[in-house]
Amino acid sequence: MSLKIESLHKQFAGVAALDNIELQVGATEFVCLLGPSGCGKTTLLRIIAGLLSADSGRILLGEQDLATWPARERGFGIVFQSYSLFPHMTVAQNVGYGLTIRRTPATEVQQRVTQLLQTVKLAGFEQRYPAQLSGGQQQRVAIARALAVNPALLLLDEPLSALDARVRADLRLELREVQRQLGIPTLMVTHDQEEAMSMADRIVCMNQGRIEQVGSPQDLYLRPRTRFVANFMGHSNLMTREQVQAHWPQLLAHAPAASDRDTLALCVRPERLQLKAQTGALGRVGQVTFLGSIQRIAVHWMGQDLLAETSSASPFAPGDAVQVDVAPQDCAWVTA
Repeated sequence: MSLKIESLHKQFAGVAALDNIELQVGATEFVCLLGPSGCGKTTLLRIIAGLLSADSGRILLGEQDLATWPARERGFGIVFQSYSLFPHMTVAQNVGYGLTIRRTPATEVQQRVTQLLQTVKLAGFEQRYPAQLSGGQQQRVAIARALAVNPALLLLDEPLSALDARVRADLRLELREVQRQLGIPTLMVTHDQEEAMSMADRIVCMNQGRIEQVGSPQDLYLRPRTRFVANFMGHSNLMTREQVQAHWPQLLAHAPAASDRDTLALCVRPERLQLKAQTGALGRVGQVTFLGSIQRIAVHWMGQDLLAETSSASPFAPGDAVQVDVAPQDCAWVTA
């Protein structure tokens, strides 16, 4: 069952937190709401969950308008950053809690709990208490609890941000695999670009209560439409039309027609810049940062500071003279 949001508005003290939000989540889709703090992503999630009311607009699940439905009647599973487990209950009791309060027969609860603990790789942990679990294990329990009631929609509010980097990376893969297996439409809030790109079918990039761009991770990274998306989705080199005209005029033939051509800028990702050591070239290598398989290179070129990424095997050193080029297919034109 798909979720559809139409013309959603929300204000706090006269300031728009959400401004004309239009969004659809497919029946088995994993969608990430991505953006900086204060952009409205958590407000949107809480309105969908029924924990906040919208000022106007519609939230449709299939053909049902959920605007007046209380949270308990929406049938959604919700996982927050804090695990919010009941400390006096065992793992099995926590996972089965939602089913128990729905008066589900005990045998069905046990079967469902056993199945979900196997799914989240916690089989054998049924009788442990939350205090006996690691942070990653507690979050697995919280996810299993949200899934136990067969939710129509799974809502995740930065569920991995409290975990350390290695556990977070592992749990990303596991959570995504569980979502694929169960085919539950999922909407996740995150401010972590890598997390969104590694998990989402589509990313909704938000800024100041508005949706800047919606698309696949590849679309938002390789084909950003605005300066904000270009800068938020990883590192980028942005050049004005005047700079492109002065240094790479051949690229202007690929610029789109725009009502205000002065707002256009060329976006080049660091790994797309082509560096070539060349005596007498106008580019000069600054700091070189070793990052394992790649190195990040600061280049001062034609009055600009650029950022490039190359293989660590490439022999660049501070002070080297380099030529800087880029292919037309490796650029994207963005607007203000």
